[in-house]
Amino acid sequence: MIIVKGARVWRRSGLVEAAVVIEGDRVVEVGTVTAPPGARVIEARGAILGPGLVDIHVHLRDPGQTWKEDFSTGSMAAVAGGFTAVVAMPNTAPPIDSVKAVKEVIDRSAEVGLVDIAVAGALTRSREGLGMADFDAMYEAGVRLFTDDGDSVADSGLLRRIMAYLCDLPRAVVAEHAEDRSLTRGGHLNEGAVAASHGIGGLPAVAEEVVVARDLALAADTGARLHIQHVSTAGSVSMIRRAKESGLAVTCEVTPHHLRLDESAVDRLDPNFKMYPPLRTAGDRQALVEALEDGTVDAVATDHAPHSVAEKDVPFEEAPRGVIGLETSASVAWEALNGDAGLFFERLSAAPARIASLDRHGQPVEPGSVANLVLFDPDRSWKPRSFYSKSSNSPFLGSTLSGRVMATIHEGSVVYEGDADE
Repeated sequence: MIIVKGARVWRRSGLVEAAVVIEGDRVVEVGTVTAPPGARVIEARGAILGPGLVDIHVHLRDPGQTWKEDFSTGSMAAVAGGFTAVVAMPNTAPPIDSVKAVKEVIDRSAEVGLVDIAVAGALTRSREGLGMADFDAMYEAGVRLFTDDGDSVADSGLLRRIMAYLCDLPRAVVAEHAEDRSLTRGGHLNEGAVAASHGIGGLPAVAEEVVVARDLALAADTGARLHIQHVSTAGSVSMIRRAKESGLAVTCEVTPHHLRLDESAVDRLDPNFKMYPPLRTAGDRQALVEALEDGTVDAVATDHAPHSVAEKDVPFEEAPRGVIGLETSASVAWEALNGDAGLFFERLSAAPARIASLDRHGQPVEPGSVANLVLFDPDRSWKPRSFYSKSSNSPFLGSTLSGRVMATIHEGSVVYEGDADE
């Protein structure tokens, strides 16, 4: 038995100070309790207890690039960040585009057991954009989110057929990385003042927006459930907002780094600030924060993309795109949401769990709910100096962040407990 005492608990009615009793994999009581002999008691006064966080966009680099990350280190990074479930992207080597590949990832990741690792399947065979992947078999194996993340499906006719096909699979989602490669060739950061000042090729906002516009039109035509990954521009937000108002079944995500940083952070050309989409203008950043608050943006997702020190320790133009985010996401999002606990758990847990059909996650803390939980101290400030991830390519390395994960409980077991003296 585990008893969490003194926390403010996220229930259906809102935040309530209460003790929470956990037995097995379930919450069995929420209220005033007396700890029986032998119970493990976690003193949590001042902290917030809610459903474990869910990240629907993570690169675990397995198979094929385990020098950057593997299931063990990625799982540890996840639980240190308060996550009880993550969705692994399929742009691995080889890609996850078949039921055999899906089952291998599920089986091998389950051996670690710290966090639920769901699998996203590729939209096209080998992620080459030429033909549909084997959706039926992957769906039967549990896949609900399909994406060629790292690339858009450039062939609009093929994407239309994919959307129409996936409409027949309940809760299946088409997730798109919105990038027109013909508009981003030779680009390394946002097309704008910073790129111009350094004489470096830019990545224009329109490269994202033309794909978002096309995908929304195809979703309206087919009735598919569409999810737009790592939205970064005010223009994209505006189109998605109008689509939602018209009743379209569209969701989208934003990364923590796009909520906190803008293109000015790239002025020193530190490769740890090179990602895709690139950091945009201050106006774009503000539009993303407002969209997260009003629900146009459904979820915060890290796009956790580990790269080794050697890969990032090169000139900016030569560095790979991508940053890690699992261990800092909660803190950055908490600040972006101005400490609104209801929005915090909705955008980082409940909504992503719904999008990915992870029914054992994202639920208010009530008797009978699955004990996938996070304990978060909103008053704790800290500076990330090292990570559980194999990689350290974080734009927040050494920055002061507000709010810290104290503990993560997965299926009724404490899988992470932070050191109060860190």
